[in-house]
Amino acid sequence: MGEVVGSHDLLLVTLDTLRYDVAVELAAAGRIPNLARHLPGGGWEERHAPGSFTYASHQAMFAGFLPTPASPGPHPRLFAARFAGSETTADGTFVFDTPDLVSGLAAEGYRTVCVGGVGFFNRRGPLGSVLPGLFQESHWEPGFGVASPTSFEEQVARAERVVAALPREQRLFLFVNVSALHQPNWFHLPGATRDAGDSRATHAAALEYVDRHIGRLFAAASSRRRCFAIVCSDHGTAYGDDGYTGHRLGHPAVWTVPYAHFFLEPPAPLGPGAAR
Repeated sequence: MGEVVGSHDLLLVTLDTLRYDVAVELAAAGRIPNLARHLPGGGWEERHAPGSFTYASHQAMFAGFLPTPASPGPHPRLFAARFAGSETTADGTFVFDTPDLVSGLAAEGYRTVCVGGVGFFNRRGPLGSVLPGLFQESHWEPGFGVASPTSFEEQVARAERVVAALPREQRLFLFVNVSALHQPNWFHLPGATRDAGDSRATHAAALEYVDRHIGRLFAAASSRRRCFAIVCSDHGTAYGDDGYTGHRLGHPAVWTVPYAHFFLEPPAPLGPGAAR
């Protein structure tokens, strides 16, 4: 990451509340083709979330503690604050001398931009201002939130405008918190009703909805130069698993999350005389 930071744009997408098992099933069934074409080997990596709900998990991730591989470690990290005795800071780790990754990247000349989703990013009160307050620029409106059936496409449209407004030479760290998987998500499944509520099936339909639009986000993030992308869940959620519902609890459906990182290539330059 020491070679990537400074030369590439960076994209972090958290698919808020996405369950690992649902993500794996949809990838294997060909139901999320736009995501799957970028996943190494076509599949998700199984990892453990650093927190059981949005606020805790993102505080950890913004400190450099991304979801941890679901196997015995230690596992070298991509990003880490300088910290004496760290066993997961390796030769390839980007080490920053600030309290969080966002300000660490800003110190390297990045424009840091947040496109929020769930309530912890809405800036409507002190608590909802902590996480977006880490960024130089943050965006949230009700259309990006959990109650909007068009939340992700509206978030993507805002990200496209952000990228288009940047000077070409300006490096970008773009963070998008995708709210569509979070409850309520019943409206993403045709025929589902509010009275019936959310289910594992409506959760899956929400991921299919995200997949239909995520190609635009990837295209925007890599429109100016090569982009290093991380796509993961911050935590899962329970739909009656062993009697549990929701998250902020210790259950495999909550702490097991999908993760992937990969490079997004910029469009090939047009040759002399090519149509524009």
